[in-house]
Amino acid sequence: MFALNPRSKALEAAQAALETKAKDIVIFEVGELTTIADYMVICSAHSHRQVQAVMRRVEDQLKNLKTRPLSIEGTEAATWILMDYGDVMIHIFTDDIREYYGLDYVWGDASSQIVEDGPSTVTADHAIG
Repeated sequence: MFALNPRSKALEAAQAALETKAKDIVIFEVGELTTIADYMVICSAHSHRQVQAVMRRVEDQLKNLKTRPLSIEGTEAATWILMDYGDVMIHIFTDDIREYYGLDYVWGDASSQIVEDGPSTVTADHAIG
């Protein structure tokens, strides 16, 4: 059976988030810094509804590629949804909650890729291979 590698999974999730107008999308390559995942995808949305819409789009996109989450948490409050795909974790925040928890700073030492026009657009200092 076809399985996405972790990098492709992170890129697909970022693309799906971009398609639902998520903003400030960053992919962090964290595999050398932690054992919990190889990649973290972090993005923001303007409202609780948009946070949920981004989550649904990411889930649908990865499901279409035969990849299902181990768990999804935070859907009720929809201020921070965590999607756990084992080797990739996707964090979808409202703006204020993202700023409050500061995960971008937690993973600041990791190689990163900022997604603007699409996942192939690298604008960070430490680009992901």
